[in-house]
Amino acid sequence: MLRLLKSTTIFGSRFGFRCATSVPRKCAQPFSTQPAAGFERNIVESPYNVQIPKLCATDYIFHDVAKVADKPAVTCGSSKRSYNYGMIYEMTRRMAHALLAQKGCAMRPKEVVGVLLPNIPEFVPALHGSLLAGLTVTFANPLYTPEEICRQFDNANVRLIVTLPVLLPVAQVYKGKAKKYRGTVCIGGKHNFDENVFGFQQLLMEDHRSELPVVDPEETAILPYSSGTTGVPKGVELTHNNLVANLAQGTHPEMNKYYRPEFEGETDTILTVPPFFHIYGFNAILNSCLKSRNHLVSIPRFIPEDYIQCLVEFRPQFLFVVPSLMLFLATHPKVTPDHLASVKMLGVGAAAASVQLQEKFKSKCGHDVQIMQGYGMTESSPITLCTPYLTDQSKAGTCGILYPNTQAKIVSLADGSNLGAHQSGELHVRGPQIMKGYLNNNPATRETLDDEGWLHTGDVAYYDQDGYFYIVDRTKELIKVKGNQVSPTELENLILELPEVGDVAVAGIPDETAGELPRAYVVLKPGTDLDEQVIINHVKGRVVKYKQLAAGVMFVKEIPRNVAGKVQRHQLHLLGAQLEE
Repeated sequence: MLRLLKSTTIFGSRFGFRCATSVPRKCAQPFSTQPAAGFERNIVESPYNVQIPKLCATDYIFHDVAKVADKPAVTCGSSKRSYNYGMIYEMTRRMAHALLAQKGCAMRPKEVVGVLLPNIPEFVPALHGSLLAGLTVTFANPLYTPEEICRQFDNANVRLIVTLPVLLPVAQVYKGKAKKYRGTVCIGGKHNFDENVFGFQQLLMEDHRSELPVVDPEETAILPYSSGTTGVPKGVELTHNNLVANLAQGTHPEMNKYYRPEFEGETDTILTVPPFFHIYGFNAILNSCLKSRNHLVSIPRFIPEDYIQCLVEFRPQFLFVVPSLMLFLATHPKVTPDHLASVKMLGVGAAAASVQLQEKFKSKCGHDVQIMQGYGMTESSPITLCTPYLTDQSKAGTCGILYPNTQAKIVSLADGSNLGAHQSGELHVRGPQIMKGYLNNNPATRETLDDEGWLHTGDVAYYDQDGYFYIVDRTKELIKVKGNQVSPTELENLILELPEVGDVAVAGIPDETAGELPRAYVVLKPGTDLDEQVIINHVKGRVVKYKQLAAGVMFVKEIPRNVAGKVQRHQLHLLGAQLEE
């Protein structure tokens, strides 16, 4: 339990950064160093605040959309299928009515819709139509194995799936296992009442009459799945309030150029690849771009030739990337400076881009490009830290300052005390964007979210004298492969299914392109033998590609554990290095 120190230190800087009390407030004397009894020490507060409306997320995003009805909203860079703001909102509204009124699959309030789609324009009405209808949405990677998808959808209690014709067999597998399954909406398919399949276009064209509910902002809006700081994936309950809060925080003019007076009415073409079924792609990219009325271009999957063609055809001013894509753009010989000539800004998420990678990218561009980085988690909707619109170049490598209305503290790993500037410890964050909790998992919620509302991130960080934060290490066990979360526990459970395996631990191995790759350390039971490839193939058939054991398998005599039995993963890395020598 965190030990509270009964004093406070408050100081200022040119960014208005300060340490604050444990309750958000405005400081009348920012340079005061007088202690205030009863308050926790060294709590850092964002220098900015915004008003956060209490609304359904869809209503907030599409407020006054009629004023920009003719502006392009979302485009598929592969098929060139495109919708303007008026059309995409009309599709969203019609989808909401159809979900509540379609005979044979009508949903009831708060039931869960499973969205199984890549980045296509119809993702918007599929998801936001569900939210407008008062339903909850969980989304999954369409490249997951049927077993992974069914496990998530079963945990979330999905009653209806929205997907594509090629993925209908997966929906049918889940249908055979689910209770009270309503039906499947197929984008690009037609009605098949015998199979309880409903064509998306036909649904929208029909005259469905239903009364849309008044959505309670405190209700769970989406259920993305995250491994949190450890363990198998869990459903993260993010409310409408959480989503709206994070979007509203991003409208502060110091954080976002599109809300600055000098850019009023100006919009950009934005090219993105990070998947909409990831919280970064969904709320930080898709929703924020819709809210700021930009034109968002995406492709269903990353194919180098398709992406380069989008650079040529759409001449985007802004790119959203993950570090592996940034490295591709900076080093691939087929990407020329002319391809990047229109790019003015780059948003990096899901993992940090090193200073060296940033310099490589700028060198390829041949002109000045503003690179923005941030930090967040699924559990924080996702953004808690972000570089301001105008960031001092001396801060290269930072993940930014606190988002508006957000607090943080750096907690000592040794004694649980709150640390000051330039001291590294575990990052804890608090704000209106923090999740309600994990679905039906109170122990995991209590482990990650304490009684005072602090989200324990599991990341080691420090902040400087100007309030810029730097992530230096991870205490959590997640492996990050090209920005995707991989749970060691999930892979360990699969490997333990093999009867020859006595013990196992999985850890990430550094990789220049992917960031990290999973490797398994396996202890065999006495008198047994097992080939590395058998283990690799066993996992390969059960998980999506980025979770596979790309760094291989090492057989060891024992797994290093502490007295509590917890795997000491830093020692695994040392053990692996010794075995490789």
